[in-house]
Amino acid sequence: MELRQLEYLVAVAEEASFTRAAQRVHISQSGVSAQIRQLEHDLGAVLFDRGGRTATLTEAGKVATNYGREVLAAAAALRQAVDEVTGLLSGRLTIGMVTACTITGLFDALAAFHRAHPGVAITLLEDNSAALAGHARSGAIDVALIGTAGGPPPELASFPIVSERLVAAVPHDHHFSERTRLTLADLAASPLICMPEGTGIRTVFDQAAALAGLKLPITLEASAPGAVADLAARGLGAAILSETIAAAHSARLRSAIITDVAIPADLSLVWKPPPTPAARSFLTHCRAAFPPPPPTAPPAPPAPPDAL
Repeated sequence: MELRQLEYLVAVAEEASFTRAAQRVHISQSGVSAQIRQLEHDLGAVLFDRGGRTATLTEAGKVATNYGREVLAAAAALRQAVDEVTGLLSGRLTIGMVTACTITGLFDALAAFHRAHPGVAITLLEDNSAALAGHARSGAIDVALIGTAGGPPPELASFPIVSERLVAAVPHDHHFSERTRLTLADLAASPLICMPEGTGIRTVFDQAAALAGLKLPITLEASAPGAVADLAARGLGAAILSETIAAAHSARLRSAIITDVAIPADLSLVWKPPPTPAARSFLTHCRAAFPPPPPTAPPAPPAPPDAL
């Protein structure tokens, strides 16, 4: 008994025709018939009633088909398990990251993955979010960390890891430096420094400005958040950053929440499903590094009034 004979058995049973089964498994009808006859000989039972225009399972054929499906499923699972082990022993993991990524938890997950699977070669690629999403769709990279303003890109699975508000960060002698909250209209008269188009922060900012009907003066662009902060610290304008990035430069810059930017600056890991074995393992480490927040307990019901 061979796996291919079970495959042909299931195909004939589901198609109710030796001709259609042969087309499905891409061999000649005589080849399918010969293998089914050999299987019947090995089992000592007739599996199909060939008297009519369709191939009908006998009682023995029904039993054999049910077990045949189970055997084929087990063989497929075995093959997948071996492929995954092989991939994690000597495979490759290609990760895309937004330029100048500073997410410590992501690097911790990458280090944990490397310790668990030292045989996997790791490649890192930096680019803007739009380009990385395209690489993930094409399969050129396994997992990408991108800005996902308004939701993850179509056709990609995702795992959110950061969701923050946008801030305007300015040096201590700037006229906004004592403010903790600003509006988009407040920024209209000030030169602004931001990430380029295609990045998550820029997408969030541009969408918010468009919703407010404002055209805001972005006079300088830099591809790395640290460069945006450095330019602002030198008095060239207000830096548009996420809260975490601005906090990393708090010694030189003071930041104010932009209150009417309703869309958060989200960062998510995205990948084309199904993930490769290496990507699946890496995502497991990422989920451990970025556990979901604990659910908020509902407020306690008010105490009943004392009985009179």
